[in-house]
Amino acid sequence: MGVIVNKKESQDELTRRINADLRAKAVESADVEKDGSDVDLAEDAEYLKDLKKTGRFSWIWIVLVVLAVLSLVVIFGGF
Repeated sequence: MGVIVNKKESQDELTRRINADLRAKAVESADVEKDGSDVDLAEDAEYLKDLKKTGRFSWIWIVLVVLAVLSLVVIFGGF
């Protein structure tokens, strides 16, 4: 003896299972975020302790990069 399964019913069951699984994962991730244990605070990282703010001569680097790009355009692009 066989069981007649309607395609619509099987899709509804699959959709219901997927939705339930997604809801469970969303609740789980919301709980982790509320605890704060899974938060990545880059400001507290060890490697950032000795870094300095950009100095007053940082504009020189911008000028050098622009000149380098301009020279590459002139060499390979040919004005």
